[in-house]
Amino acid sequence: MRARIYKPARNAMQSGTAKSRHWVLEYAPASQREVDPLMGWTSSSDTQSQVKLRFSSKEAALEYAEAHGVDAIVVEPKPRKPNVRPGGYGENFATNRRGAWTH
Repeated sequence: MRARIYKPARNAMQSGTAKSRHWVLEYAPASQREVDPLMGWTSSSDTQSQVKLRFSSKEAALEYAEAHGVDAIVVEPKPRKPNVRPGGYGENFATNRRGAWTH
């Protein structure tokens, strides 16, 4: 049984990092998905692909994988890029702007 241990990226639509603090162990799919001919739903006989386990650290996830005989691959997170500029949206409307505000 194969699995992947990774730290999820933050949501692209939000600036917060709420669900990206924990490490996740996710099992690889063991069987291919099939389309039901009557309803058109996609299904699979593999129930392990629905399981996502969350851990507080990478070491805890690796210990769990070793204890349960799971062949796990660790995917390290990419570092976040620094902000483009130190200010934010509010600086566009500051009263001490040097240039003219046009638009």
